[in-house]
Amino acid sequence: MAVKSPRIDVCAFDSKTGLCIGCFRTRDEIRDWKKLTDFRRHQILNEKSQRRAKVTRGAPTTHAES
Repeated sequence: MAVKSPRIDVCAFDSKTGLCIGCFRTRDEIRDWKKLTDFRRHQILNEKSQRRAKVTRGAPTTHAES
């Protein structure tokens, strides 16, 4: 059985990391998803937490006004 795409219909890319802020894949990974082996797809999915952290780390923080 093929590994399902993690796509969630949010296609916007973080300018610092190049990762989609919805599925945390690169443009190349998104484009080539159907061509990738299941092994490589699992690798990408298993890296999701680390990729999310990279995007979150680069996000500007907001401060509530007093």
